[in-house]
Amino acid sequence: MVSSSPAIAGKLDIEAIRKQFPILHQQVNGRDLVYLDNAATSQKPLVVIDALIDYYKSYNANIHRGIHTLAEKATKAYEETRHTAQRFINAKSEQEIIFTRGVTEGINLVASSYGRAFIKEGDEIIISGLEHHSNIVPWQLVCEEKKAKLQVIPVSPEGELDLDTFKKILSGKTKIVAINHASNSLGTINPVKEVIKLAHEVGAVVLIDGAQAGAHLEIDVQDMDCDFYCLSAHKMYGPTGTGILYGKKELLEKMPPYHGGGEMIKEVTFEKTTYNDLPYKFEAGTPNIADVVAYKYAFDFINELGRENIAAHEHELLTYATERVSKLKSVKLVGTAKNKVGVLAFTVEGIHHFDIGQMLDARGIAVRTGHHCTQPLMTCYGIEGTVRASFAVYNTKKEVDQLVEGLERVINFMK
Repeated sequence: MVSSSPAIAGKLDIEAIRKQFPILHQQVNGRDLVYLDNAATSQKPLVVIDALIDYYKSYNANIHRGIHTLAEKATKAYEETRHTAQRFINAKSEQEIIFTRGVTEGINLVASSYGRAFIKEGDEIIISGLEHHSNIVPWQLVCEEKKAKLQVIPVSPEGELDLDTFKKILSGKTKIVAINHASNSLGTINPVKEVIKLAHEVGAVVLIDGAQAGAHLEIDVQDMDCDFYCLSAHKMYGPTGTGILYGKKELLEKMPPYHGGGEMIKEVTFEKTTYNDLPYKFEAGTPNIADVVAYKYAFDFINELGRENIAAHEHELLTYATERVSKLKSVKLVGTAKNKVGVLAFTVEGIHHFDIGQMLDARGIAVRTGHHCTQPLMTCYGIEGTVRASFAVYNTKKEVDQLVEGLERVINFMK
C-alpha cells in the first residue's frame, strides 16, 4: 500500500511520491527525464507494478469458472477492483461497473449497444467541439447507420463550451449527449452537471468521457446524475489496456450485449442463448485479469494521496507554468479556460510543434505534439497542432523551469 508519508497535513511530499515511480529516475539523451506527457499516459507507482507482478508470480488463473485455490484468489482480487471502482465514483451498485479496455471501448460499447438499439431515423446526438476522436467517430457510425443527425456544441476562443448554443440545439429529437469531463487538448473542465441537467430535461441520456478526470477530479456519478461514465486506468497511474464503464442499472439492463462469448451467458443452446446478469452480460471472454487486479492499487494510490491534494498541487504547477511559458517570445497559449486540469497547450510562431518536441526530447523533456486526436478542435483554431505539457502529481516546479529553459533555447536557436 501507499506510505502515509507523502501526504502531510493536507500538503503532499512530492519527493516522497517521486520515489515511488521508478521510471522517473533515469536519464534520457544524457539528461534527467522530465516527463510532461501525462495526458497521454501517466507513469506507474511501485505499488501498481508490484501488484501486476504478484498476480503472475503467485496466483495466475482464470476467474469466475474455477473452484481451485488460485482461481478463487484471482476472482476475489478481480472483484475487489470492481468494488473499489464503485466507491471511487460513488456508483450505487457494483453491477453498474463494467470492465473495458479503456474509455475508447466504453464509448464504443454504449454507441454500439444503446445507440443501435434506441436511436432511430431523425434522432439527434450531441457532442462538443472539444471531443477526442474516440468520442466523435463512434457516434458518427451510429448516425450513418441509423440516419440520425450529429450536432456539435461550439467552443469559444478560450476553449469553453458555448452553453447558449447547446440550449438552442437541444430538443425532443436529442437522444444522446456525449461530452468529456475535461479536455485532453486544452485541459478545460466542462460544466458536466449543468449539461446533464439540461439534457435530461429533454429526455436525453448523457455519457461523460472521464479519461482526463480520473486522476485529477472528484467524481460522483450519483451527484452529477450522468447515465454513463468512462475511465481509463493508464491515465490514472494504472496499467494500460483496462478501464471501466459506469452505466445506470436500468439502462444497462435494457441494452443488448456488446460482445458474444463465454462469461456473458447463462445458458447456450443452438436454438437460443440467455444472457448473464449485470455486469457480466458485457464482459465476454477471459478479461485482462492481471491489469484489472493492479488497477485497484491505482485507485488506492489516488485515494490515499487525496484528490483535493492532487488537484491543488497540479493547479499550482499549471498556474506557475502558464505564467512562465506565456512570457516567452512568439508563444501563444491555446486554451485559456477559467477552470482547467493540468494541461498547458501552446504554439510558437514560425516553429513547427514537431520540431519543438524533438528538440525538447534531446534535452530529456517529454511533451506531446500534434493534434492530440482532436483534429476538429485544431481546425476550429486554424492550426495543425500544439505543443502540450501535461502535469501529474509527481511533477515539480523545477521541471517547469527546465521546460521553460528548453523552450527558450529552442526559440533562440530557431529564430
